[in-house]
Amino acid sequence: MIVLKTAKEIQTMRDACRISAAALRVAKEALKPGVTTAHVDNEVRKFILSQGATPSFLNYGGFPKSACISINDQVIHGIPDDQTVVREGDIVSVDVGAYYKGFHGDNAATFPVGAVSPAAQKLMDVTRECLRRGIAAAVKGNRLGDIGFAVQSYAEANGFSVVRDFVGHGVGHELHEAPEVPNYGKAGHGVRLVPGMTIAIEPMINEGVFEVEVLDNDWTVVTADGKLSAHFENTIAITDDGPVILTAE
Repeated sequence: MIVLKTAKEIQTMRDACRISAAALRVAKEALKPGVTTAHVDNEVRKFILSQGATPSFLNYGGFPKSACISINDQVIHGIPDDQTVVREGDIVSVDVGAYYKGFHGDNAATFPVGAVSPAAQKLMDVTRECLRRGIAAAVKGNRLGDIGFAVQSYAEANGFSVVRDFVGHGVGHELHEAPEVPNYGKAGHGVRLVPGMTIAIEPMINEGVFEVEVLDNDWTVVTADGKLSAHFENTIAITDDGPVILTAE
């Protein structure tokens, strides 16, 4: 069941989303060559707690950390640890959420560590634009398929592929709510978008094939061909006046 939010609830949800967006900036600042992913996760956790919020991901479904930190061919759900060191030239996807006053915020971005290859930069740029186009399609009266079509068509026009096994989702009192928000689809198909819906749009775009695999830790998702992947996400609200990015930077 899709839970619509009142204007007052969306206003409260803005605070959780503001903290989530700020936590993502903290992660960006912490990502330097030579640091461990555990260090970045710790900085994110400390910041979220300092705001009176709790990390949405910590212990969610058994996930052991506060941020998902995924490097290069890791698509999503990378588990931070003391052994994984960030290196010059890596691209690092960070996904964070904060729970505050009864609501979750959820956002992600892929960051370059130092100088990266032109191919990696193009992948990040295209994925960011996929998110922008997906959000632009999230207007009252459109359908979920319009969002997916906007993302898929742009990614594939640039020679990339769209992950099928994992999708965006509703956000609110729960971190993951109905509806699912695929990054692929047919325009004019799917659930109609109405004011009060709050959703996370999160393109996961691969340099090579769209197929993915899950590692033995039962969390981390990697590209099947070992090529790069990028991930950008915002939580938005559908309103009468168009989509509102609640996790705006």
